[in-house]
Amino acid sequence: MKEKQQLLASYIDRHTNEATSFLQQLVQQPSVQGNERGVQDLVIQKLSELQLQVDVWDPGMEELMKHPYFVASRVNYIGSPNVVGVLRGQGGGKSIILNGHIDVVPEGDATKWNQHPFSGYIEGNKMYGRGTTDMKGGNVALLLAMEAIIKTGIKLKGDVIFESVIEEESGGVGTLATLIRGYKADAAIIPEPTNMKLFIKQQGSMWFRVVVEGRSAHGGTRYEGVSAIDKAWKIYEAIMKLEATRNAAIKDPLYKHVSIPLPINVGKIQGGSWPSSVPDLVTLEGRIGVGPHEAMNEVKQQLFACIKKANDQDDWLREHPAQLEFFGAQWVPNYMERDHPFVTELINNFQSVYNREIAIEASPWGTDGGLLGTVGGIPTLIIGPGETKVAHYPNEFIDLNEVMKAAKLFANTILSWCEPA
Repeated sequence: MKEKQQLLASYIDRHTNEATSFLQQLVQQPSVQGNERGVQDLVIQKLSELQLQVDVWDPGMEELMKHPYFVASRVNYIGSPNVVGVLRGQGGGKSIILNGHIDVVPEGDATKWNQHPFSGYIEGNKMYGRGTTDMKGGNVALLLAMEAIIKTGIKLKGDVIFESVIEEESGGVGTLATLIRGYKADAAIIPEPTNMKLFIKQQGSMWFRVVVEGRSAHGGTRYEGVSAIDKAWKIYEAIMKLEATRNAAIKDPLYKHVSIPLPINVGKIQGGSWPSSVPDLVTLEGRIGVGPHEAMNEVKQQLFACIKKANDQDDWLREHPAQLEFFGAQWVPNYMERDHPFVTELINNFQSVYNREIAIEASPWGTDGGLLGTVGGIPTLIIGPGETKVAHYPNEFIDLNEVMKAAKLFANTILSWCEPA
């Protein structure tokens, strides 16, 4: 096994320039929601060059709408293909899914970037551009790992399934579509930017909306009206108290470095129509975190109870209750036991590549791991190059050395888990 690992590492070292060039090409494709076709064509070309079994399809609304975990992010997904490449094993070994989302969030204000947001500009060991760290760098590390196994002639017992999926940033339609299509395995890796920490637990989240009613009046006699802003503030305070209560109950040591393990964020407030009028309607929109071991419906009920209590404690809201609904995107929580064989396998391989102990934590944000793990029943780990503190920000970047080193970890893990034939 040691000899094969050295063979893989040597191949990766010799092909860093090609991998860097491929990552740059991926980054230069602005694969925001609805514009994934161009970047997926590059992925298809790469998988075809590696002579994998390639499957390309636009996720269909009819199939998706039948699934209880489907949350629509747009009217249809025509022209936004999922891409899967399969390396068939010789038989008798365990299989693995390598899952990475190809969609990126919008670049935002381009003037805040030092270079064009989709330039793939390289300075020193860093490549800049939207999607470098979240998460095209991780995807390239997976592909380079597979390429090293194929090009060095190593045969595996188990199958390796590479998935380049759409819509993770909007709730995971792409990964859900792979499950509906029948792709399953004995384990999975998602190379989200964890700074090479291993997340064996991850929270989920759900978007919610609260509509608060008031009574309009002239601003000069505002005492004759009821400000929906005032009442919305009471609702907001109740939500923040719920956040404090939920987090006070978290004792998991994997969250020791996270100040708010399960945040509730109110990210949008809209209301009022005229400066001289008392506002009669305010809408709050936000997201509530769901713990790794929590059921999403139970968390929904907690928020419903929170809003009801706030309504009951206010004379106006008692008669005109604020209305809560859940809408839009959601991310399913997930966890793996520390002593799972796949966790042990990855930890051992990390030690051999990085010559240090791995940091094991719980993710403060959701990924497609909840769909693969909780919904699909596939043991799923989250680990990858890059840091979330630069994801979704101007001047997003990734350290190219970390991409190549991660590729060695992934190659070794594929080799040991799927077993040499």
